[in-house]
Amino acid sequence: MTEGMRDLPSGKRVFFVGIGGISMSGLARIATNYGLIVGGSDMHPSERTAELEQIGIKVYGQHSADNIKEFAPDIVVHTAAILPENPELNYAHETGIPVMERSVFLGLITRNFSNVINISGTHGKTTTTSMVSLILLASGANPTVHLGAELGAFGGSVYLGSKDQLLVSEACEYHRSFLEFYSTIAAITNIDYDHVDCYKSIDEVIDVFAQFTEKLSADGTLVIPAGDKNVQECVKRIPEYRRKMGMEEPHIVTTGLAGEGVDFFGREPDFCAVNIEYTDGKAGFDVLYKGHPYTHIQLAIPGTHNVYNTLTAIACASLAGGTKEAAQKALADFTGAEGRFTIKGTYKGATVVTDYAHHPSAARATLDAASHVPHGKTWVVFQPLTYSRTQVLFEDYVTSLLPCENVFFDEIFSDREINPGTISSKDISDEINRRGGHAEFFESKDAIIDRLSGCVSEGDMILILGPEDIRALGDRLVTLG
Repeated sequence: MTEGMRDLPSGKRVFFVGIGGISMSGLARIATNYGLIVGGSDMHPSERTAELEQIGIKVYGQHSADNIKEFAPDIVVHTAAILPENPELNYAHETGIPVMERSVFLGLITRNFSNVINISGTHGKTTTTSMVSLILLASGANPTVHLGAELGAFGGSVYLGSKDQLLVSEACEYHRSFLEFYSTIAAITNIDYDHVDCYKSIDEVIDVFAQFTEKLSADGTLVIPAGDKNVQECVKRIPEYRRKMGMEEPHIVTTGLAGEGVDFFGREPDFCAVNIEYTDGKAGFDVLYKGHPYTHIQLAIPGTHNVYNTLTAIACASLAGGTKEAAQKALADFTGAEGRFTIKGTYKGATVVTDYAHHPSAARATLDAASHVPHGKTWVVFQPLTYSRTQVLFEDYVTSLLPCENVFFDEIFSDREINPGTISSKDISDEINRRGGHAEFFESKDAIIDRLSGCVSEGDMILILGPEDIRALGDRLVTLG
């Protein structure tokens, strides 16, 4: 094994169960870049799996113990979404091949780098991580980057830069994954109640973000939004967890709009946005650092939530040597990661936009961003993600989508839960209508297309919100023209 992978378990062959996923395919590329021999399996052939095969990675099109026998890996890596009865995992366990969850593998990779920027938070991780990476690249740095979505500038979800100097990565709280990740700079974009299959309450979510700082280096820096009440509560709990590790509190850098955080931190945010003006929904604003002019930013993506993402990105990048000139240029050119307010094209003259906003709070932010972009009527197509989230956050789904002019629901999507038969998107639709809203439920995506074909007009916006399953509808619409 190469010296750069010195902290990973011994052995040179790594098998990824579910290799076609965004994160897993990225990790497969990083592992290959370190000289490891990589293979994997995925039941859903895609452009990603084809691209992996083009660089010499063996991809099996089904899950079978025979795959492990043939490939003879030293390590088997899987995601939390892979069911325990998976035949490849079973065979690996039976034969004594080391098995580790994706987050453990990524956590080991983080320990190979001198400097690690981990971007955590309920919402905005992908966008903020993309921004940090692009600022650093424009500043002349050469980071390795691991994203949770495709980024056009990378031609994928990873950028293969230095092998031991600087890593920029998303850090997700799902199944407490990010507790495996070492950081020298860590960010929390926001804290909201999500992943209800893992956390019983918002209090548990707040607590796990405080635990996340245990793996922040002794001299590390934590970047946080000054005005987020849940983050403020998290900060109160951090000293307890840091003391367990024999460390003092981390250095804290705050971000936000003017007037935020003063009561809690006793000062204006360190990186502060002022003089915000919107053009076609896209913010232009001045950034102050500790009260002094830092730079002017003009974003190419809409929404106030992206002002917050930008401030976090600028703070993290500057701590790692990013320049304000690079931030200004990189962010002016940044049109978003795939699935984050992505303009796909047009259908019957209406602009088709897709966004991963499957959580009620993310939906609110995206709907607000869309409202500032000039267009005619808005036609929202929404698909909730996971039955448990929909059941627990039902009221939030209703209230977040109630103001929509028109919202069309597809059935709940989940690739990691069995349908309990107690919740449906139709329940949300019916409740919205009971409260005076305008919602419709459809049994199929073809039915949604038929409905849209008879109602959209030139200049309208079709906003498709939810997981990849529903966002693929955007491509179909654009193809139909």
